[in-house]
Amino acid sequence: MSTGARLGIIIAIIVVAAVIVLGSAQLRRARMRRQFGPEYDRLAKELGPRKAEAELTARQQRVEALGIHPLSAEQQAGYGVEWEAVQKRFVDSPVEAVSAADTLIWGVMRDRGYPADDRNASLEALSVYHARPLDGYRQAQDIRTDSASTEQLRETMIRYRALFEDLTGTPAGGRQLAGRSAAAGSGRPVVAPGDPVADDASLAARNGEVAADRADRTADTPR
Repeated sequence: MSTGARLGIIIAIIVVAAVIVLGSAQLRRARMRRQFGPEYDRLAKELGPRKAEAELTARQQRVEALGIHPLSAEQQAGYGVEWEAVQKRFVDSPVEAVSAADTLIWGVMRDRGYPADDRNASLEALSVYHARPLDGYRQAQDIRTDSASTEQLRETMIRYRALFEDLTGTPAGGRQLAGRSAAAGSGRPVVAPGDPVADDASLAARNGEVAADRADRTADTPR
């Protein structure tokens, strides 16, 4: 075999190996994006793709060692009742309701085995199984509730509910809207009884103006 032929074979092998390595990296990156969603993008921007992948892999191993488990049926039912009560409070006391919703979320986390006494560790753990609703929760945490508008508080409750539903594994509260025409223009939010943050026709601001919103939710929870 001539020297040129040997060189051609060596180059071909190198090219094939490079394609395999590149393809493997792309597949791994795609898998990370599917699982961690915005959390992967955030870390990749902050640390670079390789370090982000290493951090998320290590994070998943740490979380798997925590023994996180689903709620019992009784716990699910109890938290569902508590959430409905929080939603009803939103009509007259939106700031207090938002605070209560946040407290409820952390109660669910504690019951499921998350390290709720360590906020950073808990948020890292949430990114493994609840990455997409966690992104919305992070955004909601940036809002100052003491100076936020009713619309901002409503959006915060929607984001909190997305994470709450993902954590409990059950829908929180009702979905139907009733009495819209009677409530419109009355100066009070347009809501159904027990559903002050309904997704399909969401909470109106105090001046009777209605806004609609939907929260993107995914459930990637260990069963």
